[in-house]
Amino acid sequence: MPTILFLNAPLRKSRDAAVILPNGPRAGAVVNRMNLLLCSDLDRTLIPNGPEPESPRARALLRELARRPEITLAYVSGRDRALIEAAIREWRLPVPAYAIGDVGTTIYEVRDGKWRPWSEWAREIAPDWRGLGRDGLAALFADLDGLTPQPPEQQGVFKLSYHVPRAAARGPLLAEVQRRLAAHRVRASLIWSIDEARDTGLLDVLPAGATKLHAVRFLMAHRGFQEEHTVFAGDSGNDLPALTGGLQAVLVANAGEDVRQEALRLVEANGNLDRLYLARGGFLGMNGCYAAGVLEGLVHFIPQVECWLDARRA
Repeated sequence: MPTILFLNAPLRKSRDAAVILPNGPRAGAVVNRMNLLLCSDLDRTLIPNGPEPESPRARALLRELARRPEITLAYVSGRDRALIEAAIREWRLPVPAYAIGDVGTTIYEVRDGKWRPWSEWAREIAPDWRGLGRDGLAALFADLDGLTPQPPEQQGVFKLSYHVPRAAARGPLLAEVQRRLAAHRVRASLIWSIDEARDTGLLDVLPAGATKLHAVRFLMAHRGFQEEHTVFAGDSGNDLPALTGGLQAVLVANAGEDVRQEALRLVEANGNLDRLYLARGGFLGMNGCYAAGVLEGLVHFIPQVECWLDARRA
């Protein structure tokens, strides 16, 4: 397995807001309004583009929930900005407040229809590659059998992506990639996942500090979200760092068995068993796949959310 370096970023002031009740028996009382950060992968997590059926009400309930002022929605995807925006239109997803794209290597703040890239995130992760850049890293692996570069639109400034035959000897291949990186003192995370639709392996070479987990923690730190009020949801291998790195995390029911077993192995090794919820269905009569699993897991960690879900309006 690749070496994943985890970032434990300090949190700033909480976003839990003080609200003064305007009338009623507790008029003038100050109460705390919970501010929740819901971070979710897109493909086969919120987007029902896998073989399993989608529960009919799931995305409508998610849209309903995303309208609440207590919820801050962030998409965390392998897609770039253009493909994230295309997914929002095609699948009628709520527009997020933040988008973490390119497997954690870009962060955008979305406000009034404008997507503002966080240059501070680029400055945070750039030193890991020691100035080589994507093309410089690609040259290190040009003669390595088993690695086929993905198309240019799948690459990023800090994302070097390959197709790998599913039957390839993953362990030795990743070890050789790591050896070449270490020889140039490059700090990188290797993220392995499977494209089920194309039946091929995917390898992303990222700065060590640029996984989905690191990006979510960076967002938490810079916007003051607390651990107990943050939930991540995912389904695939490139979600494993965020699913198993200590966040409250949800693995949707349609995730592959290999991802499920690896996630359980990692959370047990990391001492985070209580931080991973495996969606199984049954919540509001739904099947636990895709958005239904996201909602099920969110309610598991933050039971108050169930009171906000009004199925009759969906």
